[in-house]
Amino acid sequence: MALAVALPATAPQPAAATPPGIPSESTARSELAALRVAADGSSSGYSRDKFPHWNAVSGTCNTRETVLKRDGTSVVTDSSCASTSGRWYSPYDGATWSAASDVDIDHVIPLSNAWRTGASGWTQSRRTQFANDLSNPQLIAVTDNVNQSKGDQSPATWKPPRTAYWCTYSKMWIHVKYRYSLTVNSSEKSALTSMLGYC
Repeated sequence: MALAVALPATAPQPAAATPPGIPSESTARSELAALRVAADGSSSGYSRDKFPHWNAVSGTCNTRETVLKRDGTSVVTDSSCASTSGRWYSPYDGATWSAASDVDIDHVIPLSNAWRTGASGWTQSRRTQFANDLSNPQLIAVTDNVNQSKGDQSPATWKPPRTAYWCTYSKMWIHVKYRYSLTVNSSEKSALTSMLGYC
C-alpha cells in the first residue's frame, strides 16, 4: 500500500486536463445532427459581465481554482485557495507548465459565441451557470497564450494546435452546445464534422 502511494512521487506524470461529461464519438455525432443550424446572431449587447464567472464553489475556492486543481497534478494551494505550485499539461498544444499564471481556464464555448448562438435570451442565472459549469466539458486548463489566440472563435476559424486533440475538442464543443440548446452555423458544423473524423 505504501508503495502504491509513493509511486506518483517518484515518477510524476502530468495529468491531461479532462473535463467531465465528454461524450463518445457516436453520441457526439448524434448530438451534432440534432443541433439547429442557423447564422450567428448579433454581438449587440454582449458583455462578459453578463456571464458572471469564477464564482465561489467551496469556501474560498472559486471556479478557476477548482479547475486548476482538477486538471493539474500535485497542485498545492494557499489559505485563499490560490495555486502556489503544481503541474499543468495543456492538451491544446502539448505544453506543461509549473506556474498557475501560465495557465488560463478556457470556456470551450466562448461566452460571446454563446451570446450570439442563443445565450442573449437567457436569464442571468442561466448565463452564470454556463460560465461556471463544472458538470459538462465547458471549462479546461490550457496554456494562456493559446487560449488568448482562440479568443471567441468557433472551430470554423480556430482549432487546437495539436491535431491529436481535435476529436476530443469537437466532442466537448458539440456536447456543450447540445446541452444548452445553442445553435451552430453551417461552417462551424462542417468543421466539427471534419474534426470528428480524427476520432
